[in-house]
Amino acid sequence: MKLVITSAGNSLKSKFDIRFGRTAWLCLYDTETKNVEFTENANININGGAGTRMAEKVAELGAERVISGDFGPKAKTLLEKLKIQMVIMDEGTCTVGGIIEKLNLK
Repeated sequence: MKLVITSAGNSLKSKFDIRFGRTAWLCLYDTETKNVEFTENANININGGAGTRMAEKVAELGAERVISGDFGPKAKTLLEKLKIQMVIMDEGTCTVGGIIEKLNLK
């Protein structure tokens, strides 16, 4: 399964970013192949609609689940419509690699 983790940077040592639409980077992680890819958020500075555009990007990447800290109401509605599971974390001190490590222990 492919999942997206919002990230402050483009490495496994980067901090988890609790922002969804305004995150700097997305980490795409494939739980089967263990492949990791980072994609920069091109919509980080737009005036409005960052959350819905991010939801569209998550779907475009083929993710079935997204891990972030806060989903706005419009983004949440779109993710539900796209059948993408939302996982809310409030641990802004975690690294992306730490989250992936926890996922692999399950």
